[in-house]
Amino acid sequence: MPESDADRIGELQAEVAQLREAVASHAVVDQAIGMMVALGRVTPQEGWEVLKDVSQHANIKLRNVAELILVWGRRGEIPADVGARLEDALDRYGPTQVPGSDPGSPAG
Repeated sequence: MPESDADRIGELQAEVAQLREAVASHAVVDQAIGMMVALGRVTPQEGWEVLKDVSQHANIKLRNVAELILVWGRRGEIPADVGARLEDALDRYGPTQVPGSDPGSPAG
């Protein structure tokens, strides 16, 4: 049975929505990687690894980790468990601790 124009339009609208979401997600992740490069003094590849590491160990989607990191950059706030995992990951991949954190406490 041939596909109707209305069905095809619906499919294309759904595809466009998914592509928009993917582009937005990619931008958020790229910005968070940039923060890791600037603040954690790691390479972009290491910044990517840090985000993946935190995502896997905190069991949070990578995009959500990236969003939390961007909020941290704007407001200085990050959930304690995510901050601790971020500090651990930066210790593994980079040369320094999370900027602004107290050496004896997790991420701030």
